[in-house]
Amino acid sequence: MNLAPLDIAGRIPRLRAKFDNAGIEALLITRLPNVRYLTGFTGSAAMLLVTGTDALLVTDGRYREQSKEQLASSGAPARIEIGLNQSLQRKALSDFVSDVTQLGLEAHGVTWAQERDFSSGWFVDAVLHATTDLVEDQREVKDQGEVDRIRAACAIADASLAEVLPLLRERPSEREFALRLEFAMRERGAEAMSFEPIVASGPNGAKPHARPSDRPIEPGELVVIDFGCIVEGYCSDMTRTVSVGEPSPERRHMWETVFEAQEAGRCKVAPGVELAAVDNAAREVIVAAGWGDAFAHGTGHGVGLEIHEAPRVAATASGTLAVGHVVTVEPGVYIPGVGGVRIEDTLVVTPEGFVTLTEFPKDLCA
Repeated sequence: MNLAPLDIAGRIPRLRAKFDNAGIEALLITRLPNVRYLTGFTGSAAMLLVTGTDALLVTDGRYREQSKEQLASSGAPARIEIGLNQSLQRKALSDFVSDVTQLGLEAHGVTWAQERDFSSGWFVDAVLHATTDLVEDQREVKDQGEVDRIRAACAIADASLAEVLPLLRERPSEREFALRLEFAMRERGAEAMSFEPIVASGPNGAKPHARPSDRPIEPGELVVIDFGCIVEGYCSDMTRTVSVGEPSPERRHMWETVFEAQEAGRCKVAPGVELAAVDNAAREVIVAAGWGDAFAHGTGHGVGLEIHEAPRVAATASGTLAVGHVVTVEPGVYIPGVGGVRIEDTLVVTPEGFVTLTEFPKDLCA
């Protein structure tokens, strides 16, 4: 696919604009997805320190060339310091903010032990502030390049399921089917899986996050298939529930109820709509069918550099949808001893409503 470029160069300046309201002069970014979002650097070890006028990426010698190449490609306005050990990295960061008195840390990206080290040895002259979601809030609204990469990951998932779905008629185990699905996505260019695929048949489907087992998939059973892949860092997420052959009337009723609930939730997605209203629209259908207690999770979540990110689509969620949000709608019903049904799409919010990025058909019988 022809992917639009990512607007990485403008992200650090937009982050700086939040410093005054947060009561900080600089922010230390330790969560790797946030480091990648702000710089384009994809290594497994790095910290990014952003001040009001400058930025410094610190990593180790393994990434000397990679960090230079990726920051040059992204245009991120940050310098690079290679510290071969932690003491050198600490000195680089502490020297960089020697005149900063109010330093923000990512509350969700720093352990208690790290905070103690930062306060007693790294940044002894600064007051440390716990900040929440300064970068994550910025990540909620996707630019066209981000949407294109999520769409590409969804297209790989769509094509891969189309290839392997007929294998269900051969009574593979859940694990065998999951491996074939993962291989198909890899063959089509996926760099990784968004998460370990869920393939849950028969009674295993009553466990929303069941792990694939050696259990053979039998005719007439419901099979929950939840999976996704990654393209240039961005995730896809889709669930389809199918039956190999004709299911029982009870299982068909479960599937039809969840299908109706998912459609009701999808139809609520539009700019300005409360996140809780999307959940409520889907949940009302399931409650009316008498299965309210069997829908024990939220209706959806944001998707991007992480498979679960803001915004949440749940009864307890606050806030509203905005153009550029990428969210899932995935109601489910789970009945112990019988099985489960979940149907999930990934949608991008547009000025007119939404566009569905996961296009694989929703048919009950495989």
